[in-house]
Amino acid sequence: MKKIFLTLSIFSLIVSCNDDFVDIKDEGQTDVANFFTTQDDAMQATNAIYSFLRSWENSGFPAQYVFGVTGDDVEKGSNPGDASFINAYDNFTFTVSDDGVRGYWIGQWQAVNRANQVITNVPKIQMDTTLRDRLVAEARMLRAYFYFNLVRIYGGVPIYDGLPADGNYLKARNSTAEVYNFIVSDLTAAAAVLPQTYSAADRGRVTKGGALGLLSKVYLYMKDYQKAYDTSNQVIALGYSLDPSFNHLFRPAGEFGTESVFEVNCDCSAAYGGSQYAEVQGVRNQFGWGFFTPTTELENAFEPGDIRKELSILREGETTAEGDLIHKQDPQAGNTWNQKVYVPSSLNNNACGYGSIQNIRILRFADILLINAEAANELGNTSTAITNLNKVRTRASLGGTTASTQTALRAAIWQERRVELAMENDRFPDLVRTGQAATYLGAKGFKTGKNELFPIPLDAMNQSNGLFTQNPGY
Repeated sequence: MKKIFLTLSIFSLIVSCNDDFVDIKDEGQTDVANFFTTQDDAMQATNAIYSFLRSWENSGFPAQYVFGVTGDDVEKGSNPGDASFINAYDNFTFTVSDDGVRGYWIGQWQAVNRANQVITNVPKIQMDTTLRDRLVAEARMLRAYFYFNLVRIYGGVPIYDGLPADGNYLKARNSTAEVYNFIVSDLTAAAAVLPQTYSAADRGRVTKGGALGLLSKVYLYMKDYQKAYDTSNQVIALGYSLDPSFNHLFRPAGEFGTESVFEVNCDCSAAYGGSQYAEVQGVRNQFGWGFFTPTTELENAFEPGDIRKELSILREGETTAEGDLIHKQDPQAGNTWNQKVYVPSSLNNNACGYGSIQNIRILRFADILLINAEAANELGNTSTAITNLNKVRTRASLGGTTASTQTALRAAIWQERRVELAMENDRFPDLVRTGQAATYLGAKGFKTGKNELFPIPLDAMNQSNGLFTQNPGY
């Protein structure tokens, strides 16, 4: 399978600002004045945005404990004494000075800056106009994704629509509503330009379906159910379908299958290394570090007969369908792991660490069906909601839902999201947006009115020269 290799640090395109939180300098930097002159420069700059998707900040520790451990389907895992600082996310005791709070913030702004470099500079290059417009559209979709991450974790943040002409990055926070509207604008514009498919050489680049799919999810968070329903219907009409095999879906052979709406290429090469997304979650000291493991609460959430339970949870002592005997090498570690990131040893490329070929599935068609079902139910379209909910349940070898009223069906759809998207970093933001966080997370320390959002990091507050206001409770 041919993949596009996306360097983690081809270059850093530095703008003329001082120590602002968005000015994150990489190694091997190239001054922007000497760049953005050729079509190849435009392609390299766009690829540098993609590279962040597989980076440590976006798929390793910061992302996993900001989006993952805060929910009730994932716990720290590993050896109890290893990286015990992650427990602060499990019990909601993190502070404005926490490295994870800061690391995720910095990473997302670094990615926004890469996108803005393309959006501002690529239109000035004399090059093939169709390619130029497409690269800008790719950058706008990716920028929307990064802003979606920021607004869900931190709330309203400053909006930078391209590079500031005066080089001034000191801005007050925009409102949450303004950020969501900005995301909608980016995704709408991107969807109008992006193709639905690419040649094999460009597989992994964002598509029209990806932009529309992410847009439908954004509308769901905005509680604009009519637009979430209409937009998810557009995605459904593009021809996606569920992978018949839940196991195949998450194995390397299932990459970019019929269910893939927005997926990150991960691979290993001498030039660019690999991704640690699977390694940090792999079986402790057999395949990886053993972090971010399934909770007892998640185990208990699956209905009897749901095949997703054993295909989502990898257990000590089991032999996988691919022939690997699962055996941890640390007696103090737990006994279960995330099977969705498992890469059979026969396919592993040890040159870049375990599982570096495992793609990251950001948005799947199953999610689109559940978005459509939830929006349809809120609009009173019970039959459509039941139909699309049952498509997901049928793949899991379950019977049709017994829910028939709007209230019961709402609960059934939310429950289906939990087990279908288990350990895919959707549980915590889902609990927050649906108002269920205190119910499921209160015993862990979640406080209503505070923990819906993370704090703005202390250094970002200080660098704002008083323009930022801190989130409530911090």
